[in-house]
Amino acid sequence: MSGFATARQKMVDGQVRPSDVTDLRIIDAMLTVPREAFVPENLRALAYLDLDLDVSDGGPVKRFLIKPAVIAKMLQAAEIGSADKVLVAGCATGYAAALVAMLAGQVIATETDPGHAAKAGEILAGLGLGNVTFRPAEAAAGDPADAPYDVIVLDGSTEITPEGLYQQLREGGRLVGVFGISKPPRAMIVTHSHGDFGHRALFDAVAPVLPGLERRPAFVF
Repeated sequence: MSGFATARQKMVDGQVRPSDVTDLRIIDAMLTVPREAFVPENLRALAYLDLDLDVSDGGPVKRFLIKPAVIAKMLQAAEIGSADKVLVAGCATGYAAALVAMLAGQVIATETDPGHAAKAGEILAGLGLGNVTFRPAEAAAGDPADAPYDVIVLDGSTEITPEGLYQQLREGGRLVGVFGISKPPRAMIVTHSHGDFGHRALFDAVAPVLPGLERRPAFVF
């Protein structure tokens, strides 16, 4: 077993399984997708640590891969089916999109930085994951042209209520992400049912805020 394969196994055994992730499809995806491929060369030794990894690589906007256990627990809560159409909002270099691609039928992934989106497309093509389409858009905007979605995954946190994304959920659809609106911040699941949106806290979590989902500055007299 190679060094990265060993590290991948240790990540799953030491971070993901102890976080009550029992969905074998998610476990298999995390054992299969090479997380080191989605980070800059100088960070590959850190790829499987319990960290939010900065993959900006000198870019103007900070972008991260969020902690493995956090994304795994959110994906489990989303209950993604093999025929589902999923939006991954703010995909950075595409790690979460790759995991989702192994669970869903169709994936739309948005990213504001064209360099990151291009890199993500190259990596996923190399992995043979052809069911992902990348779109240039802010996380808050989503991709209305392909809506509605069965599931929306925020690949990071939001400090505002992402109303525009709620409107892109199919009836019965689910949105998962880290919400920094409350204190402490929590991973939440939002469900669309009978024209209304229900919110349920999943677990306490911290993740970097996605560009466009930052808290708006308060007006000061």
